[in-house]
Amino acid sequence: KVRPGTAAETMADTISKQDLQELEVRTAIEEKLVESGEKERLIQLLRKRLIESGWRDQLKKQCQEIIKNKGTEKITIEDLVKEVMPRGKATVPEKVKEEIMEKLQKFLVS
Repeated sequence: KVRPGTAAETMADTISKQDLQELEVRTAIEEKLVESGEKERLIQLLRKRLIESGWRDQLKKQCQEIIKNKGTEKITIEDLVKEVMPRGKATVPEKVKEEIMEKLQKFLVS
């Protein structure tokens, strides 16, 4: 617990204000993306690029191997997602990330 009137309290208040401001900005961006339809366009582009790059097939193979090794009775969807997600995030091709970020940045400055 942070003691009132200390530098730690002031810092905690500042962090909370920063977190709140960040949340407000993220919410405003999300609303703008949804209202304009840009979020759906970016999702579709991402999906297309991941398929084209072979990323989706790689993850599908990994899932199949995990299921084969553990058995369908011994694994849940949640377990599978937990196991595959870190690799999935780590293996998104840089070109795909860059393209999506570029489109997002262009949208935000327009």
